[in-house]
Amino acid sequence: MSSASRLSVQQARFLNRLYARLSRRQTAARGFVSSPEPRTIGSFARGRQLVAGNLLFAGYLVQAKQADLWEIEPPDAAYAADIHGFAWLDDLAAVGDAASRKLAQKWVWEWIARHGDGSGPGWTPDLTGRRVIRWINHALFLLRGLEKEESDAFYLSLARQTWFLSKRWSGAVPGLPRFEALTGLIYAGLALEGKEELARPAIRALARECVVQIDAEGGLPTRSPEELLDVFMLLTWATAALIEAGQEAPAEQTAAIARIAPTLRTLRHSDGGLARFHGGGRGLEGRLDHALAASQVKERHANGLSMGYARLSGGRTSILIDASAPPRDDASLNAHASTLSFELTSGRRPLIVNCGSGESFGAEWRRAGRATPSHSVLCLDGFSSARLGDAPRGSRTEPLISAPRDVPIELSEVADGLRFEGGHDGYLTSHGLTHARILEMTFDGRGLAGEDMLLAINDPDKQRFDKLLDASTLKGIGFDVRFHLHPDVDATVDLGGAAISMALKSGEIWVFRHDGGAQMSLEPSVYLEKGRLKPRATKQIVLSGRAIEYATRIRWSLAKAQETAIGVRDLTRDELEFND
Repeated sequence: MSSASRLSVQQARFLNRLYARLSRRQTAARGFVSSPEPRTIGSFARGRQLVAGNLLFAGYLVQAKQADLWEIEPPDAAYAADIHGFAWLDDLAAVGDAASRKLAQKWVWEWIARHGDGSGPGWTPDLTGRRVIRWINHALFLLRGLEKEESDAFYLSLARQTWFLSKRWSGAVPGLPRFEALTGLIYAGLALEGKEELARPAIRALARECVVQIDAEGGLPTRSPEELLDVFMLLTWATAALIEAGQEAPAEQTAAIARIAPTLRTLRHSDGGLARFHGGGRGLEGRLDHALAASQVKERHANGLSMGYARLSGGRTSILIDASAPPRDDASLNAHASTLSFELTSGRRPLIVNCGSGESFGAEWRRAGRATPSHSVLCLDGFSSARLGDAPRGSRTEPLISAPRDVPIELSEVADGLRFEGGHDGYLTSHGLTHARILEMTFDGRGLAGEDMLLAINDPDKQRFDKLLDASTLKGIGFDVRFHLHPDVDATVDLGGAAISMALKSGEIWVFRHDGGAQMSLEPSVYLEKGRLKPRATKQIVLSGRAIEYATRIRWSLAKAQETAIGVRDLTRDELEFND
């Protein structure tokens, strides 16, 4: 991290503290212009757990009935961000009974008493924006049955936070944090009486961010599907707030929404969840559908890449492939070495997955989740296709370095289905090998044929490969092609070791086979899922071998068993529950 960057971080922290303290001079807002309508969606199950005293934030669990949330010492910055961002208020509001309201009121007014004077770690532009949106969304839920003194304290705190946002939104990191800060400021400026003048500069600034941060294809520099959904929701909320205030959203803002919606539809699996790539999860159930419906944008992308991802779909099967180079520089701080990895979902059931983000399980799991072996793709000699650099000072995450830069792909139709061809140069410098992958899915979605290749293409590549081959005493360079399975998949070795059968909860049976050019095994794996106490145990199919030629090919297939019906009635609902 350069000295200029360190100075910028230190300056931002100083200015946040300064303006947080100066916010004490603000007077209370007079009330709301109109009754706020809640737009954020929470989890009923998570809300019930909070009421029961199971406080799970950023992977840490505290079990204490009637606990004072603000007396708990945060174990790390992620935990502090989780509680000070107030997204948990969505969960309590989703329950909506007297007990959840009482707990929500207790925690909100305790925050006001402890941190409403501008103290504490919650006074950053992004967290303040996130918090203000929740307070306004759930104001009717929070203010019901309170005395005037308590209502006055609520409006005073909102006024202070709104003023802080008006001074510090520009200090938020570009991307999702800045969108959160600006949307919170617009929300508050339009909702609170006497604060309308604070919204006008934020409306113009949000329009500029839409132009700078959202590309022509409706993608973000981070290439995180879940982060794109978060930005999309913020823009639709800001638009709705403007319309309710009798104003028109800027053209840049509505154009950004129109660009993002088709991209999100492409990145959505057949079960409605997002693909898990580059630090993003599947998204809270129902959130994506709700956001797309609210946008009123019906268009879909034509065949091709969306934010660097390719999609194959047929019948009730969807495949999403990371088909572009990873994010670069600051945008890569949560990126994964996942080039050419894929996920497959059949109907409502994920089958092939990536392990996901381990951020909520600590630094070691976060690093492990970003490595190539945690993805459904070929891994060469224990190396990742991109490596992790040194974390910038003040950051918990590392940028990707030595990542693939040339990722040619082609999408086409074949006689009975769709074909994806791609390659990347992530192993070229280290091993002289190019990884190429072909995936062909039938139109009915019942079969997938794959081929992974390791190729030494030109003379310099061959010389580099030969040098490593000599160093291995001609034993070759080891590789593994991994296919991580969702935890709900019941996998068993079948046909005397020639195949692996996978049973889904829907009753579907899928069978994995290969051409015999590698050794097949069924090994342990993990599924890293936000909102869990620890990683979930699962399995992975691994094809292992050694590259000793300039061209190594591994062919495999994945197909529904013949006895599996074309249309399966999958009516079983997976209830969310608290477990470890």
